[in-house]
Amino acid sequence: MSIDQLLQDEARYCSFGDTVHYIDPPKIFDRCEGSYLFDAAGSRYLDLQMWYSAVNFGYANPRLNDAVKRQLDRLPQVASQYLHVEKIELARRLCQHNQDKFGLEGRVHFNVGGSQSIEDSLKLVRNATQGKSLVFAFEGGYHGRTLGASAITSSYRYRRRYGHFDRAQFIEFPYHFRGPKGMSKEEYGDYCVAKFERLFESEYNGVWDPKAGQCEYAAFYVEPIQGTGGYVIPPRNFFTGLKRVLDKYGILLVVDEIQMGFFRTGKLWSIEHFGVKPDVVVFGKALTNGLNPLAGIWAREELINPKVFPPGSTHSTFASNPLGTAVGLETMKMLAEEDYESMVMAKGQYFLDALRELQKRHKVIGDVDGLGLALRAEICQEDGYTPNKALLDRMVDIGMEADLLVDGQRYGLVLDVGGYHKNTITLAPALTISYEEIDLAMKLLDQVLTRAVRG
Repeated sequence: MSIDQLLQDEARYCSFGDTVHYIDPPKIFDRCEGSYLFDAAGSRYLDLQMWYSAVNFGYANPRLNDAVKRQLDRLPQVASQYLHVEKIELARRLCQHNQDKFGLEGRVHFNVGGSQSIEDSLKLVRNATQGKSLVFAFEGGYHGRTLGASAITSSYRYRRRYGHFDRAQFIEFPYHFRGPKGMSKEEYGDYCVAKFERLFESEYNGVWDPKAGQCEYAAFYVEPIQGTGGYVIPPRNFFTGLKRVLDKYGILLVVDEIQMGFFRTGKLWSIEHFGVKPDVVVFGKALTNGLNPLAGIWAREELINPKVFPPGSTHSTFASNPLGTAVGLETMKMLAEEDYESMVMAKGQYFLDALRELQKRHKVIGDVDGLGLALRAEICQEDGYTPNKALLDRMVDIGMEADLLVDGQRYGLVLDVGGYHKNTITLAPALTISYEEIDLAMKLLDQVLTRAVRG
């Protein structure tokens, strides 16, 4: 069937509600390998977003693919009221990591996707706080598009058509590039903590009853590095200050690691960079390298032990499916065998240094930043500050034309659009990307920027 016919059928038979068409017509890909996608014509596209950081370990990773194949031949299906080895072993490894890093005992609860695991965490939080349904979350935060996850995602457009439900109170995230001028990054972090703590100064600020010593809000949902919000990196001092306030007023810290988990930032969890202990961690995406849906939550023992969170508290038929847990277990084994922290931090610094050199040549790059291989480049007007969404949209279109020439070979370039103003390139290359491929990425970005500016 021709590409034109396939696109006609997609336009006629497929809901557009489950996708985002960044370009028109949308691209149909045929295969993938390592850091590359290939279309039916054989054109090679360097992917710098890797399925929103779901494919951290490269497309068609042989070791992880083989884990799925072995499980497929041995125990591909089993109902979740029964047990299988891979579920137990994977949960143990995740719990042991958190006990080593945070000094906290806990348990893991699986589900099939990030949004579903956010829903599970909301139930866990309500259960642990005698039914409190209100939570804090950040401006620019994204936690998914199910009803509960939409309620704590700051964008109204994800909720607008579906009626009223409990909405989070959204708090300013320390987005230094667009924060008040004249403050260092650390001063801005302190400023944002103080602004949040002001809510507890008086009962008339609306969240705290000093006579009862109770907060109306049960938890604070955070992405340590904002994902869809544009890979915004907070000051290193911010979360220690925030956690001090949360602990003082009995508010749980729920950390969303769905996009930043599994060494995207050079550690298993991005929150590890900031010196605080979470009460709940939500994870997904790269656990299975995008091969089979699996996500979950880790929570402190006091919140999730069977006496307080008994069997059936939340459930999905496919929650701890054997194919997902098998590849997730292989991922954890692989991570234990190699120094991913040093590797990712070194590659990330190399990539960030190259982006800063690119910024010197292109005034329209207003800000670059990164932690590990979670990197950002904010596209602006010539003043280096005013958001320029239209220019980034042109860059995306040019990258998908697959006619960028480097060393006699033609390439396409896959870029992701994010940020508060949809003017930020959020860069999440494969952790397996080579230094040569990082150099190639810079050459391709240089070409795309030059063409887009020329119009």
